[in-house]
Amino acid sequence: MHHHHQPLSITIAHLNDTHSYFEPSSLQLEMTVHQDEISPYVSAGGFARIATRVSQLKDEAQNRDRPFLLLHGGDCFQGTLYFSLFKGEANATLLNALGVDAMVLGNHELDLGNEPVARFVRNINFPLLAGNWDLSQERPDKPYRLSDQTNVYRYDVQQQTAQWLVREYEQDAVAIFGLSLDRMNDISNPDADTPFVAALAVARRTVNAIQHSGINKIILLSHLGYEIDKQLAEAVSGISLIIGGHSHVLQGDFSDIGLETADPYGIKVGETHIVQAGCHALALGHCHIDFDAAGNVVRFQGKNELLIGRRLFVDAARQSPGSDWRHQHACDYLEQHPMVYVCRKDPQIQDILNRNYLPIVRQQQTKAVIHLAQPLFHTRIPGKNGGSEIAPLVARSFHYAMGKRGYPVQFAVHNAGGVRCSLSSGVLTVADIAGQLLPFAIPIGVYYVTGATLRGLLAGAIDNALGYRADSTGTGSYPYCYGLDFHYQADMPPGDRIQALKIYQNGHWTSVDDSTVYCGTSSAYTMKGKEGYEAILGMVQPGIVSNISMADALIEMFEDKPEWLEATVEAQFIS
Repeated sequence: MHHHHQPLSITIAHLNDTHSYFEPSSLQLEMTVHQDEISPYVSAGGFARIATRVSQLKDEAQNRDRPFLLLHGGDCFQGTLYFSLFKGEANATLLNALGVDAMVLGNHELDLGNEPVARFVRNINFPLLAGNWDLSQERPDKPYRLSDQTNVYRYDVQQQTAQWLVREYEQDAVAIFGLSLDRMNDISNPDADTPFVAALAVARRTVNAIQHSGINKIILLSHLGYEIDKQLAEAVSGISLIIGGHSHVLQGDFSDIGLETADPYGIKVGETHIVQAGCHALALGHCHIDFDAAGNVVRFQGKNELLIGRRLFVDAARQSPGSDWRHQHACDYLEQHPMVYVCRKDPQIQDILNRNYLPIVRQQQTKAVIHLAQPLFHTRIPGKNGGSEIAPLVARSFHYAMGKRGYPVQFAVHNAGGVRCSLSSGVLTVADIAGQLLPFAIPIGVYYVTGATLRGLLAGAIDNALGYRADSTGTGSYPYCYGLDFHYQADMPPGDRIQALKIYQNGHWTSVDDSTVYCGTSSAYTMKGKEGYEAILGMVQPGIVSNISMADALIEMFEDKPEWLEATVEAQFIS
């Protein structure tokens, strides 16, 4: 299909790292207007505003006979109650309604393993680009497979390239391919049968193959991160445009309204323009690109725009001062700001939210899971007031949730950094747990380790937390346990610091034997051996990661066993 190459003018709108922020966010700006410092709150972003701006840009492009594309730079999963409650389903519905033309796979799409992605791709009506994801060895017995889905553009094992998408226009064609971080195993939870291939090598081979197929206008949709995008543009020639994600970089100078400033929009590295549009659906980027017949970009023009509502509030309580002249000046200033766009909400998107999701989200924001008679205290490292009162309950909930599903778990270990706050007394809601206390929808899993490995992972985690290791990553690794008891003695040699290690079995405490195999449960993060837990990688068979998130487990335990809140927790102490 060799094309007779022609010049081509195209308009592209793009967003990335939207993280289920379908509703607008309240954003505080800081600006100086007529020597007056003002810090107003605005309603910013959200999918309904994105939709309005996209349709305007699309209309403008059509009026100028320019093709239009809307592309997503990955990481739509995670972030808000819309994700904890509806997983990928809400994202599929709303991205379809936005009219996305293609999206690249982000790392957070795989936080809960492959299955939520496999369900997501069955619901979206656009391609998911994952050009360095090797699905060729995917196990045949999975209920939801990725390799049989035609809209997943994956790694082509024969050609050793990414599968690419071709958009044919009257003048000429454009090829689009997608790449994701190849360190996916380190930062996310893809299933073991679907590894990622080195992105840079795949990029180089894919660009060559696209050029050989007769296309010279090439776009890379990347979830590699901003610095790697720049390195890739330096190393691989022939890519016209890289649309990025992962780093949450809002290109452009927004300093006069108090937002962090990055490189100018569409910075050029070699012959390649690189764009990225922040995060959380606050801004939309768009660019007009003119190619010559040889595929060179001869004109590039565009910007990121912060999308805001008409109303502006000078204090968080939302009392708008109305006639106040400072308020009027601030409104005028934003109205004429080249990178701020005041826009209405699209009624269709608002309607989907109102009909399908918002009532449930609002109800869960207020739904009581349990009533706390007194506050629960969280600290990372036990001090004179004792340790965290929350982390051991979280650990116990992992043990409960996995035991309920038939796993023979004997103990649970959870890192202190995985719990984000203390809790005040009163009603504890789903939103408090899934939104504040355990905000990352990271799954929990089950693993088998010898007593010696168990001793090693506890020692490594505590040594790391207390700063006794050269490469300590901070206090977040401190292990809170359920079903284990021990003394940690800092003045012993590293291998002997865990003393009197016992495990709770059949109603009593027994000493842990170094060669016996025990079954434990932790978050998938801890199971990767992060932050001092590397001994856990000595598990006797590969661990099993469930699709139950940390918040799911705690909510389930509080609902099923509210009386456990009062139970005293076996405390470990440092001597």
